[in-house]
Amino acid sequence: MFGYGGVSFVAEAAGLSRTTVYRGGAEAETKEPPGPGRIRKPGGGRKAQKQKDETLLRDLDRLLDPVTRGDPMSPLRWTCKSTPKLAAELQSKGHEVSQATVWRLLDELGYSMQSNRKSREGGRHPDRNGQFEFINASVKDFLDRGLPVISVDTKKKELVGSFKNSGQEWEKKGSPQEVDVYDFPDKKLGKVNPYGVYDVGRNEGWVSVGLTHDTAEFAGESIRRWWRRMGQGAYPRAKELLITADGGGSNGVRVRLWKVVLSKLSDELGLTLQMRHFPPGTSKWNKIEHRMFCHITANWRARPLIDYVTVVNLISHAGSEKGLSIQAEIDASNYETGKTVSDEELARLRISRCSFHGEWNYSFTPGS
Repeated sequence: MFGYGGVSFVAEAAGLSRTTVYRGGAEAETKEPPGPGRIRKPGGGRKAQKQKDETLLRDLDRLLDPVTRGDPMSPLRWTCKSTPKLAAELQSKGHEVSQATVWRLLDELGYSMQSNRKSREGGRHPDRNGQFEFINASVKDFLDRGLPVISVDTKKKELVGSFKNSGQEWEKKGSPQEVDVYDFPDKKLGKVNPYGVYDVGRNEGWVSVGLTHDTAEFAGESIRRWWRRMGQGAYPRAKELLITADGGGSNGVRVRLWKVVLSKLSDELGLTLQMRHFPPGTSKWNKIEHRMFCHITANWRARPLIDYVTVVNLISHAGSEKGLSIQAEIDASNYETGKTVSDEELARLRISRCSFHGEWNYSFTPGS
């Protein structure tokens, strides 16, 4: 078959034993070829681990979801589900498996590395959609009549100083902007509370950058400043103002001081203030979140908010392709926390409540 000395020559050239070469030659002469594109007959080679170990896939699947399909007391219930730890746990159950094999099996089972996704809004109120429709009808009515509609909210507090800000920015290679290692608040600069007022009809915004506390009085002052600086000139004949806001925070449904502030604001501005609160757990639907705040966040990505001037300038220069413009200024007033409103003081307020969820939909008229 190989001729004299042929087996030794092939074995030495291929790095195989003479026995292997003899066996291969015999198979080539006595058996059918494996077929085009194959070097082995079907079924050749080592069997996959999952074929040799019938319970391997089942046990791996249970480890990945121990609460619903496996043992809720599994150690992996309380540890990171990395491939080394999964392999070690399978080995403790008697399976001969490596980290690389676990990777392949996870792919076959339809698993992939995924982060958490924000999608739950909490409990759904039975009149959730009804309130959305009520707000939408109110907004449409005001806009059709050329009257102002504003969306208000407080942006999250921000540290002022040489601190890391999330995101990336273009810099020379190897020359990132250096910031402090630890995010301990600067005793002098502290934090800022940006309270925003977004004009839905004109795609314009106002932000009061508070230096003390986020209170109902701070929220009311922010609306007052927006009206004096921007709203009054844009709506010189307006006698009504529609305000949409979340159900919590400084302008929350249950905040008594907020209603006192609105009553005083109505008298001072000479406007009927119509208030519409979003139902519980739906704050992300507030227009200001995705029409203004998101653009502010994008504009100061990877920019340390080193001082108050920087904060104001970064807010004021935020914009969008649809022409968003924003004005901002510092509000250095000291807003005290813990102020209470008595039952008697609340009862003296002449709140006009709508027939549909009056706790969410109400108004104040000048002189009330």
